[in-house]
Amino acid sequence: MTAAAKALTADVVVCGGGVAGTMAAVAAARQGASVLLVERYGFLGGNATAGAVAQFNSWQTTAGRRVVAGLADEVVERLQAYGGARPHETFMMSTGHQMDRIEYSPELLKLVLDDMVAEAGVQPLLHANLLDVDAEGRRIAALRVLTKGGVLTLRPQVLVDASGDIDALHRAGARFLELDDGEALQPATMVFRFGPIDFARFDALSADELAALSRRGHEQGELARAALHLSRDPYSNDGWFNISRLGIDATDPLALGAAEIEGRRQAWRAARFLQQAVPGCSDGRLRAFATQVGVRETRRVEGDHVLTAEELLRPEPFTDAIAAGAYPIDIHPAAGGGLHYVPLGDDHAYRIPYRSLIPTAFDNALAVGRGISATHQALAAIRVMTISMAVGQAAGTAAAMAAKHEGAVRSVDVNALRDALSSRGALLA
Repeated sequence: MTAAAKALTADVVVCGGGVAGTMAAVAAARQGASVLLVERYGFLGGNATAGAVAQFNSWQTTAGRRVVAGLADEVVERLQAYGGARPHETFMMSTGHQMDRIEYSPELLKLVLDDMVAEAGVQPLLHANLLDVDAEGRRIAALRVLTKGGVLTLRPQVLVDASGDIDALHRAGARFLELDDGEALQPATMVFRFGPIDFARFDALSADELAALSRRGHEQGELARAALHLSRDPYSNDGWFNISRLGIDATDPLALGAAEIEGRRQAWRAARFLQQAVPGCSDGRLRAFATQVGVRETRRVEGDHVLTAEELLRPEPFTDAIAAGAYPIDIHPAAGGGLHYVPLGDDHAYRIPYRSLIPTAFDNALAVGRGISATHQALAAIRVMTISMAVGQAAGTAAAMAAKHEGAVRSVDVNALRDALSSRGALLA
């Protein structure tokens, strides 16, 4: 039988193997579901690996109360066992606010995610690109993906769209949220590796000195973003710099390709500025580009509940909360060098409701990652990978439960879902 004629069935099909999708796949498999995980690259991780973001932010409130654990904790523990993650630390952002993070090796994260998927019994389908989706009324019936062996048809009980751009639900005909007047998509970034760095000298720079250097680089046209933000590699004196700015709609194929090219140019100029002007960087060179630009925002699905910034800032005590977070509202404007930053209180945490994962147009689908049902401003807080892992764990657990009821995601007992998540170490408030 040729691949073009072959169909695969599974309780849960996860489209997109970023950290949100991988956690969804692992969680569903650990609940006893059969799971197919579709990924376009030959490795998992999405922005965490291909985008080389190299740090997981905001595990806790600024007062130190943990708000993310569960599978996300397991990822870090496994990274540390490989020697691929630095200790939990607090650092100063370019805005002058403190944030907590764990810096890690994108390459070793690939191994960690491979291990977790294999041990859970997930069937990964790598080097697979989504072609189209068949919807029968309010039900996702099939996905077709292009593989090295031809076209495969996948038939899920439940679809979890973790593709970042929510491509599967878009092709199926889901409804999406529009930007309000005056809003623009957050820009993408080309992360790059630079080193060696004399971190004793670099870390000795005060916040004011870093800010002055950042402004100087931006004013001279060497830095697209007025920042010198980096993640230190766990086992070398290199750093991954997240300081470029590419104002595009990453669902536009021509714009995305142009951004990859411009991103590399911006990284080269930034590396030259680092070498010439930044203490501790004079011996450094540009070592590598990320595999792809890191995308912050594209499509946001219309869900049963649209999460708002006001609900995060209250915070709203959702009875169907399935994950929590404490990352602030952090909007990168499409142009200029600054940030729109709304800090939270010292012990402020918010909740994400299950209903924001359920697309209004379908009964057997969930969305996770940066495309969940949230306003532009709310997404600016909940888009980070730490929170995405928590939401992914929740979605995978819910999908496995729904698969026992013909995929009906709204039939999931939310209290039972919350209990299952808590029993697996997740934090819900």
